[in-house]
Amino acid sequence: MASRLAPTRSVLLIEAEDFAGYHATGRSAAFWQESYGGPDVQPLTSASERMLAQPDAGFSERSFLAERGALVIGQQQDAEQVADFIRTFSQRDVAVARVDRAEMECRVQGFRPEWTEAAAEPSCRDIDVAALHQAYLASAARAGAKLLTHARVIAAHYDGSLWHIVTTQGEIMAPMVLNAAGAWGDDVARIFGARPVGLQPLRRTMVQLRLNADVPATLPLIAHVGGDFYFKGAGEGRIWLSPHDETPTDPCDVSPEEMDVALAIDRFQAVVDWPIAAVERKWAGLRTFAPDRLPVFGADPDVPSFIWCVGQGGFGIQTAPAISALLAGQLGVPIDDDAIAAVDPTPYSPKRFW
Repeated sequence: MASRLAPTRSVLLIEAEDFAGYHATGRSAAFWQESYGGPDVQPLTSASERMLAQPDAGFSERSFLAERGALVIGQQQDAEQVADFIRTFSQRDVAVARVDRAEMECRVQGFRPEWTEAAAEPSCRDIDVAALHQAYLASAARAGAKLLTHARVIAAHYDGSLWHIVTTQGEIMAPMVLNAAGAWGDDVARIFGARPVGLQPLRRTMVQLRLNADVPATLPLIAHVGGDFYFKGAGEGRIWLSPHDETPTDPCDVSPEEMDVALAIDRFQAVVDWPIAAVERKWAGLRTFAPDRLPVFGADPDVPSFIWCVGQGGFGIQTAPAISALLAGQLGVPIDDDAIAAVDPTPYSPKRFW
């Protein structure tokens, strides 16, 4: 949002941490998958593809996407769920196709015999999250935006034309405030006198495993159709793995729990016969959802000049181009991407909670 708004407005990023991107952005599983987040999120993901794959001149000289591909898998009892997945996203012009057991084995060697159902989603790609985040920060800075770190918001009041914002780095005045505080979004809203929308941070665990198996770095993203796990290649003989956990928690600097790491490994070993050599890394991040699990962006219905941009769940990186352009459009910045302009922002408005 800072990058979108800075060319036409004076923008200050108020960051409570030592550096931007410390929480969810810095802990992303780093993939772009059109089906991820469900059919109501898919329009935002699909519309974001062009900017991620072919950034505008002056924003980046290279693509942020790299080929990966995905397999959404299940067992025999999951056959109808896999079929429904294919129907749902095929109707939305997402490239998905049924894959039989023989083709599963051709694509990935080592599946245990009970895994017989699959859908291929070839458009799935990796996102270079660090490069994307740095490009946004650099773009904002070139346009004049400032970043103030170690600045936790303590209090605020509106005098009819300006917000007076008290932070740990002093007082700031601004005619408009945009709440992009992630897991802390409702806490920030209360400070500004806005009604919370019901955000719930959920802990998500990630593990990097080294394997005693010939697993290529290009291993597709492999995700359970019922949401019990996903894993993908992370270098030769290595994977990133998650048990797809969603443990409610308060906003915090979250850490992985050993039981969740063990659960991830147990689910992984039930899918493939690849021996594990070592757990090399483990980390956790917060995925923050509104009650209906859709992002929330737009003007607050009751509080003047208070704008929401929260609730991106686990799909904030892959939808960042569309969400930022649509919200900037509501604030008077022309949308110069036809695919993004075609997305209806109404389902994501905070007004749906009033």
